[in-house]
Amino acid sequence: MLNRLASFFVRIVERWMPDPFLFCVLLTVLCYVLALGLTDAGPLALLTHWYTGIWEILSFAMQMILVLLTGYTLASSRPVRRLLESLASRPRNQGSAIVLLVVASALAALIHWGFALVASALLAREMGRKIPGCDFGFLVAGAYSGFVIWGSGLSSSIALVSATEGSPMNFIARYTGQQNTPLTATLLSPMNLVLVAATLITMPVMFRLMMPRGNQIRPADPALLEPVEAALPARALTPAARLEQSRAVTLLLVVLGVSYLAAHFARRGFALDLNVVILLFFVLGLALHGRPIRYVEAFNQAARVAGPLALQYPLYGGIMGMMQYSGLAGVISQWFVSLSNPTTFPFFCFVSAILIEFFIPSGGGHWVVQGPFLVPAAQVLGVSPAVTAMAVAFGDQAANMIQPFWALPILAIARLGVRDVMGYCVMAFLLSSLLSTLVLFLLV
Repeated sequence: MLNRLASFFVRIVERWMPDPFLFCVLLTVLCYVLALGLTDAGPLALLTHWYTGIWEILSFAMQMILVLLTGYTLASSRPVRRLLESLASRPRNQGSAIVLLVVASALAALIHWGFALVASALLAREMGRKIPGCDFGFLVAGAYSGFVIWGSGLSSSIALVSATEGSPMNFIARYTGQQNTPLTATLLSPMNLVLVAATLITMPVMFRLMMPRGNQIRPADPALLEPVEAALPARALTPAARLEQSRAVTLLLVVLGVSYLAAHFARRGFALDLNVVILLFFVLGLALHGRPIRYVEAFNQAARVAGPLALQYPLYGGIMGMMQYSGLAGVISQWFVSLSNPTTFPFFCFVSAILIEFFIPSGGGHWVVQGPFLVPAAQVLGVSPAVTAMAVAFGDQAANMIQPFWALPILAIARLGVRDVMGYCVMAFLLSSLLSTLVLFLLV
């Protein structure tokens, strides 16, 4: 049954799913029309909001792109790649491969979403090369499915900004006076831990049961599975070349980074924010690459993978500007708040987050437009602001399975199109939504 249902969604997506850039353009038009009809903003005001949003998001967009770039360079280092090759050699067939791939990508997403997107794509490529008879698009969809719990992990934008004192996106602090929300109330809360455990158990089983069989299997073009890395060009042993190869240069940067991180953790405990996460993975990537020029080459390659994000992030910033400054996000959020009581409020936060995710596919950007409305409502209803924040994070991460924006890095590495994977991801969305709903009603 799961196989037939997955095949149905695959056919629907292949027929109707546009390119992610066109998808973004259509959402921009839809947001403009909705804001024009549902708010007091006029046509020219909405254009101003759109333009303002494009530039206001650049700082956060740079942080997100650096998260991806540092994750890519870490995942492409020799020690990590050897680990990926070793993991890819263990399965003997498509069934065992997809189970391992889904679990590995989910565990990586709990550590660092940028690292997970890259490492899982590279692992899927290795499995596609080593295991005959696999549907490569299905493997890549499994690799992306682990991303469905990124917002429950250590790089969760909403949890991290809520834990960061003085952050302009810390709306819990702004409206409650609580300067920071500890991770024990968000990422380490029982509801989040149960959701993570349930996802790690059920998602691999679902993919195993719905995998394509027989003539459903679409083998990859062998050219797509050629190694991604290119050998470094030969350089004459000039003083400059020796400096490029010098481990001492890398060591200096690593020592600087480790020293700051040690002081940070000694002063504030295990407090993670986006900047600390970026620095942590930058230092680890440098250390594992060893030579400065190798890190530079890996970073340059990562920049090509990040290109689709750099193209589309400003457009999504424009959408966010229209939603935020026109009050459209508030209108949507208030619809759900008006239907809520203390029991149903977290669930409606989750549902509204799924809807808004189509327009703003960013956990942090998501929180910018929803937090100012949902946190005060939570106080009025007597619901924990930390629960509210995590309900929004649950909706954001589940909707990533049907909003193609964050699939772009994986698709770039795998050299596939969105229609090759998104049908299977619809199934991941349905499962994640079911699990999140159960957790929000039973454990809050």
